[in-house]
Amino acid sequence: MSRVLHRSTRETFETALSGEGSWLTLRTGGRVLDAAGGAAVTCIGHGNQRVASVIAEQAARLTYIHTLFFTSEPSEQLAELLTDDGHFARAFFVSSGSEAMESALKMALQYHVERGAPERTRFIARRQSYHGNTFGALAVSGHPARRSIYEPVLWDTVSHVSPCFPFHAQGAQESDEAYVARLAQDLEDEIQRVGPDTVAAFVAETIVGATSGCVTATTGYFAAVREVCDRHGILIIGDEIMCGMGRSGKRHAWEYEGYRPDIQTVAKGLGGGYVPIGAMLINDRVFDALSAGSGAFVHGHTYQAHPLAARGALEVQRIIREEALVERVATNAEPLRARLGQALEGHVCVADIRGRGYFLGIEFLADPASRRPFPAAAQFSARLKQAALREGLALYVQCHGGRAGLHRRKAGARGHFGRAGSACRLKGWQPPGMCRQRPSAGPYRSFSARRTRSSPSPDHREIGRGWTTKTRTDHPRSARD
Repeated sequence: MSRVLHRSTRETFETALSGEGSWLTLRTGGRVLDAAGGAAVTCIGHGNQRVASVIAEQAARLTYIHTLFFTSEPSEQLAELLTDDGHFARAFFVSSGSEAMESALKMALQYHVERGAPERTRFIARRQSYHGNTFGALAVSGHPARRSIYEPVLWDTVSHVSPCFPFHAQGAQESDEAYVARLAQDLEDEIQRVGPDTVAAFVAETIVGATSGCVTATTGYFAAVREVCDRHGILIIGDEIMCGMGRSGKRHAWEYEGYRPDIQTVAKGLGGGYVPIGAMLINDRVFDALSAGSGAFVHGHTYQAHPLAARGALEVQRIIREEALVERVATNAEPLRARLGQALEGHVCVADIRGRGYFLGIEFLADPASRRPFPAAAQFSARLKQAALREGLALYVQCHGGRAGLHRRKAGARGHFGRAGSACRLKGWQPPGMCRQRPSAGPYRSFSARRTRSSPSPDHREIGRGWTTKTRTDHPRSARD
């Protein structure tokens, strides 16, 4: 009997003994293709001996310092690497994505205090979002299931506006420009409702991960948001904990959007699962206010800028650069999407394939044409997850508001595209009575246009493959991150 308090007291979890590349070996002897890198974490594969060696070396040299007194070479070098493109001025290292977001919220509040505007205490975020499990991060999250039992104690200084989710929210006759303008006005209206001088920051995931399954913004959306926020002196906190650090085909997913956040959070792809680490990045505007004011961030952790964690993450990032893994993601993104489209073509439950780079999601609906979700009793997400595992495939399956979905990550070997794509068919698996195989029909309207060409399996190790599955049901509960 396990003494670990697992995520569910009603499930039995298999024990993973080792990992190599994209594969996990179980105690039972089975092997599983880790197609989503866990919760979109593993980005250079499991069992990298180079990373393991430098972590061991650092452990023998220096494992901990108190940052009130000292700094360390690994944290200084990692901060230099993360800011050498000139987008950000400083990096603040913590142990998780939730801690990174908590740090970002505090920094936004302190920024306004330093500038003589302590009344700016409100945050505006988006519905159908997820920013972490600590109280501040959960308060800005628009994830009803994860918020539910904590609602009575979450901040009342947070409000939420509509997400940019064209697949479900853009009108059939509404142009992209009109849709973006409507969302920008929604944000403007909320700012006016709560008072422009009370808002500290707007919080958004560049590509929405856990709650929506790799939803990219409509072109022009973030530029419009930037304009609204700048008009009122409001900071933008960009959450790239899941989609950042190369997963999209660029180091920062916002590089596609024509804007830059003032504060950014990163985590999962930063350490690639080798060490628990997250980071808050701040631009010159925020750093200059802090430096010219009190000169001290009123926040800290015992394990912040941990030398061992920083050294592991530094090596992961060096490997990504030396092997040009981000560039490989950009090059091979379309072949990957094409293979996925081919594997799922004709399946009537597949409503959409979306995302950017290797951060891709598949949305399943009972009836894609009418956007009808699965009934909660069908347990589509749970059954899909188990069916995939039986075929030796680990997916990141989520369920939100009736939608079921699946993600993919970054890093694999030759032939894995075909393996993962074929496994998506799950040997003809069908949830009985819920959806049927489409009879030799044409490709799906929602993603056929994106399938530009077929391609052989690439010869490379890429950065973070990530299938994410998103299943829609009438029940809002989602699988935990």
